[in-house]
This record gives sequence, structure tokens and C-alpha cells, in this order.
Amino acid sequence: QVQLVESGGGLVQPGGSLRLSCAASGTIFSIYVMGWYRQAPGKQRELVASITSGGTADYADSVKGRFTISRDNAKNTVYLQMNSLKPEDTAVYYCNAAIGRFLVPPRGYWGQGTQVTVSS
Repeated sequence: QVQLVESGGGLVQPGGSLRLSCAASGTIFSIYVMGWYRQAPGKQRELVASITSGGTADYADSVKGRFTISRDNAKNTVYLQMNSLKPEDTAVYYCNAAIGRFLVPPRGYWGQGTQVTVSS
């Protein structure tokens, strides 16, 4: 089995920062693309940022210049550093990873989600 466990969400004032972490565990052969999605109330889940195993990152236009995604392949962990947070960043943030297991084709796994609230 594979698990993704997120941490680091919370309440922060506008302009503040938070760092999210997501650690993958279980019988993992290889982790390919890892990413962060978010879903605000009444809205569809959207991709925030993604990063390949080689470190190539991509961002949604709404977070470019404010968020930074990174990963530690040795720890099977992906991070999302969020700076200059705005109220519109308020959402549940989900970690996603494409993971291959021995003799099992790669598939996507989701974390349980962590709430980020930006409010004064």
C-alpha cells in the first residue's frame, strides 16, 4: 500500500507564509511527478504546482512568483512554500503523486488534504 500524508496547513494573515509537506510511504518502486492541488468551497479542484523527479517545476499563473514547489527524493517528500498569501488562496490543499510499485504500473495517489485559511 501507498500513503501520502500532508502537514503544514493552518490559519495565516494576508501577506504571511506557510510551508506544506507531503511524505509518501509504503512499498514504493519509483515516484514520478508530484504536485499540489487545491479546492476552494464551491469550486473545482485545480493544479497549483507540479515537479518532476528531475526537479522541473510548473506553476499555475495565480501563484507564480509567490509559491515554490520542491522535493526531496531521498525522503519521498514534496514541499510547497507559500509566500505573500492572499485570501483567495484559502482552500483545502491536496498532495498528488504518480507512483510506481514493483510489477504494478504507475498510478496517481492522493493525500487526505490540509486546510489553508488566509484571513485577518
